[in-house]
Amino acid sequence: MAERLAAAATLRAAASAAPSPRRAARAGRAFFPSSPALARAGLRASPSRLPQEARAAGRGQVVRCMATATSAASDAAQLKAAREDIRELLRTTHCHPILVRLGWHDSGTYDKNIEEWPQRGGANGSLRFDVELKHRANAGLVNALKLIQPIKDKYSGITYADLFQLASATAIEEAGGPKIPMKYGRVDVTGPEQCPPEGKLPDAGPSSPADHLREVFYRMGLDDKEIVALSGAHTLGRSRPERSGWGKPETKYTKNGPGAPGGQSWTVEWLKFDNSYFKEIKEKKDQDLLVLPTDAALFEDPTFKVYAEKYAEDQDTFFKDYAEAHAKLSNLGAKFHPPQDSHWIISAAPELEPVKQEYYR
Repeated sequence: MAERLAAAATLRAAASAAPSPRRAARAGRAFFPSSPALARAGLRASPSRLPQEARAAGRGQVVRCMATATSAASDAAQLKAAREDIRELLRTTHCHPILVRLGWHDSGTYDKNIEEWPQRGGANGSLRFDVELKHRANAGLVNALKLIQPIKDKYSGITYADLFQLASATAIEEAGGPKIPMKYGRVDVTGPEQCPPEGKLPDAGPSSPADHLREVFYRMGLDDKEIVALSGAHTLGRSRPERSGWGKPETKYTKNGPGAPGGQSWTVEWLKFDNSYFKEIKEKKDQDLLVLPTDAALFEDPTFKVYAEKYAEDQDTFFKDYAEAHAKLSNLGAKFHPPQDSHWIISAAPELEPVKQEYYR
């Protein structure tokens, strides 16, 4: 009995000495002002605070926010509700392309040759930290974080890693793309020192585009078919020269938006997910549409070309292969809690119950 009383006293003392999670989170956030996109979405932007490391005055201590969200899987009911908020955000701001990119760039740093988490990179929420947002390949993604942060503030039981991937998959589906069989329960990294080094993501204009794509995607454990299928996501969005160095300032397809005008798109209907990317890249007839060296490589490399030709002719096959590749990409490097052999999923089909608690074996 004496031992139990002593242990209880020790736990009470530790609890009283520790700062509350809310106070710790408040110390590690930075304020971002409201944006027109947030106002159109009807989301409350003023209390939103993006995470960044903060040093305690005079002691050099690093105080990190949202640490409490990293110890367990995301809450299923909150993920269901967040998905509806994301759908509303997409309807009002037309931000499908940048949300797809947000999820991809968080998971696309994975290195299959590194076993340890989080050193291996991947879908772990590290892209919320300023040091990674400043990587050249992530130019402009701070705007995606500003859009999604109010939803994170509203649903504190969701990890950033899950929210990024939920937003990315939902954007594909809401743009008319395939239903993606997503899994949830990813654990977040806790601080910017756990961010991957720069240089893990694909470059748009390498000297040998096909070799570069294979070097990057093979490192993630993806194959040629998955490289080509994932490239098809360029059916969405635009390239802005002030961010990437590629594309025209505006074209007849982008000068009036929707959203902020400008940039050069890969397709005419650049907010519609279909197989038109492959058709346009193959024909190269429209000077107002973008073709990057890595795009052209899909029809120049003999192995890539087999898949690119098939996707240009058969949208159903493209949708099937894309959904599988996107789901695989979204899980790369992730640490799941509960463990990966027993975590739960959200049903992909909208006509079914959106949140379904089940074991995935």
